Amino acid sequence: MTTSVLIVDDQPMQRFGLRMLLEGSPGVTPVGEATHGAEAVRMAAELRPDVVLMDIRMPGMDGLEATRQIVAAGGRTRVLIVTTFDLDEYAYEGLRAGASGFLLKDAGPEELVSGIQAVATGDAVVAPSLTRRLLDAHAHHVLTPPDSPAAQDPRLRELSAREREVLVAIGNGWTNSEIARHLVLSESTVKKHVGRVLAKIGARDRIQAVILAYDAGLVRSKR
Repeated sequence: MTTSVLIVDDQPMQRFGLRMLLEGSPGVTPVGEATHGAEAVRMAAELRPDVVLMDIRMPGMDGLEATRQIVAAGGRTRVLIVTTFDLDEYAYEGLRAGASGFLLKDAGPEELVSGIQAVATGDAVVAPSLTRRLLDAHAHHVLTPPDSPAAQDPRLRELSAREREVLVAIGNGWTNSEIARHLVLSESTVKKHVGRVLAKIGARDRIQAVILAYDAGLVRSKR
């Protein structure tokens, strides 16, 4: 199986470099290039790639809005943001937009390819613990009143008491082994619970589960 990739960047040399890298890497295949966000949304719908390598700063529709629209379309395509801007604000906004990962453009070839393959299989490139720290750092954006729609999210009612405990643990950025230790469960049992939680809340990966737990008030800022 090969992972199909749509490259999105407004810089021709950057697109060329990424395409050459991917063409020389086994297991990944570039299937198209887009120069701005609106084109990325259109091409993602047409080509249905496994992964979109998304730049953030582009003329017209930027990469954040393009990510929102691609994720909202509900397809299997996942977004990996690749940017030169090492700023928490971009990582924060990108993950909340629905991206499954965040890498800098100076990442090595092996790191980029492994990131692509990771998000294609449903994993997240950014650790949930980092996601939690980003949310804490930008808590003024996401403070959730108890009567807000997010706090009353109907997806939470689908969870059993144990699954809710697991979601809280995910929201705190815990690994499966940490969850197992805190809840006195085997890791295999934790994996099953995590899988059911993600399925019931419709989360694409653990990152999105962290964001839901945070928005719903199941975990609180440490600030």
